[in-house]
Amino acid sequence: MSSKFESTVRQINAPQEKVYEMLSNLQNLERVRDRLPEDKLQGLEFDSDSVSVEAPMVGRLALQVVEREEPKTIKFEATQSPVPLNFWIQLLPVTEDTCKMKLTLKADLNIFLRGMVQKPLQEGIERAADVLQNIEY
Repeated sequence: MSSKFESTVRQINAPQEKVYEMLSNLQNLERVRDRLPEDKLQGLEFDSDSVSVEAPMVGRLALQVVEREEPKTIKFEATQSPVPLNFWIQLLPVTEDTCKMKLTLKADLNIFLRGMVQKPLQEGIERAADVLQNIEY
């Protein structure tokens, strides 16, 4: 059963193109490494197209960029995960100097698993949105 988790829509005080350029190259994660909770994310590794991390209760989680639609969407697919999942970042222009961002996670979860991970996944996607919203673009 497919479950969808979405962040609230966030306003970013930077042009859509600049935000897309930053987020579409995962090597730019180096700039936000110090904002990530070290106790939650062990062994963070990334290159321009993939990211992997040791996550609590999950083990190794690896995501690969599978599609870039400049300047509005970056889609990821899990290459290593306990359940099949996709993740995407959507960007929409508001003005020349601001844009909106929404994060979406879609995972195949059975009813039992969904009950256990629904709250942590929703909180996690909101925390990820917080970090991405507050990057210096």
